[in-house]
Amino acid sequence: MSDQEFNSRRAFLTGGGIVLAGAAMAGAAAANTLNPAEPATTANSEGRFQGKVVAITGGNSGIGKATADAFAMEGAKVYITARRDALGKQVEAEIRAKGGDVTWMVTDVRDPAQVERFIATIVSEAGRLDVLFNNAGIFMTPALIEDIPVEEFQDHMATNVEGVFYGMKYAIPQMKAQGGGAIINMASVAGHRGFGFTGHYSASKHAVRGLTKAGANVSAKDNIRINSISPLAVDTPMLQESFDYQGVTYEGMAPNFVTPRIMTPHEMAVGVMFLASDEASSINGTDLDATGGQLA
Repeated sequence: MSDQEFNSRRAFLTGGGIVLAGAAMAGAAAANTLNPAEPATTANSEGRFQGKVVAITGGNSGIGKATADAFAMEGAKVYITARRDALGKQVEAEIRAKGGDVTWMVTDVRDPAQVERFIATIVSEAGRLDVLFNNAGIFMTPALIEDIPVEEFQDHMATNVEGVFYGMKYAIPQMKAQGGGAIINMASVAGHRGFGFTGHYSASKHAVRGLTKAGANVSAKDNIRINSISPLAVDTPMLQESFDYQGVTYEGMAPNFVTPRIMTPHEMAVGVMFLASDEASSINGTDLDATGGQLA
């Protein structure tokens, strides 16, 4: 992406493309619905997640990266993992440059042994695991069900569903042993709706919501809360790839949404942090609608 393209998109996402359509309303409103907050630029070692140990899969890009940054800025000790090593090391360096405590590891969440190793390494080094964000996932090439390659469907199940299952499987025993914890799973608006060209992706995200509810139903007695979060369109490399494939633009798609803009990764990170926080102590087995009202 060129600097010009980046700046154009950034101007749109921070409100430039929206204010033209509703300047009076945006200027008068106290809420930040159309102008989301920016992430912190410096870590606070005494922030609200001080002393907490956080694990994030798919932490080297998009929402995972933003969530790792947000937790680290609030004092958490963060472990991130994904498949692309060079990108992960880059994210680690960026967060550390801001004063955050973050450690990168390579993990393929489709392999249960690697997920088990990731969790075990965290516990060995940090002594506990307070929050797990099962974020790793893949998007899809839009296609009718009869046109979806079998291998692509299987990869969606392996990454988006089995990866979440393995994370829960190996994190829950540790959380039980230490007296509690919080797990947040990445769902999607596609886990609520059956979009015609996203059968493989929709199926995987419906399954994530099922795992979330099943886990929450039996884990509350052990002081473990398990929730999920469902975004709509978030400004990530994955969304850009999808839009490029479909031949559509951010500016062209945004007016179709209830909240007429593309969401930011930091907004999703804040939602995950809320679900992980003590403020959400009564919230369990819930899917947080982060679609800007699209599911209303």
